[in-house]
Amino acid sequence: MNSVYNVIVRPIVTERSFDNMEQGKYTFEVAPTAAKGEIADAVEKIFGVHVVKVNTMKVNGKLKRLRTTVPGRTRSWKKAIVTLAPGESIEIYAQQQGASEN
Repeated sequence: MNSVYNVIVRPIVTERSFDNMEQGKYTFEVAPTAAKGEIADAVEKIFGVHVVKVNTMKVNGKLKRLRTTVPGRTRSWKKAIVTLAPGESIEIYAQQQGASEN
């Protein structure tokens, strides 16, 4: 990969990802060619935290129907669940979490 910013595409914000944050697990969409080591390094450099573990999975695109009978497919992507060291958190998520509670 060229840059750590090319490895992490975006954070995934769902109910499940917010529930996992209590356990120190954060979910990101990552580049399809990124390895676990590259993902860990990117998260450590971007957010200034210590990564303990990285789990990755490929999410296949779903079949969708366009208009009447034209078959289509959503895009496939790669997801990473990053576990941080105990007591650490990512500030972007902490801000969003506090804003959603109000």
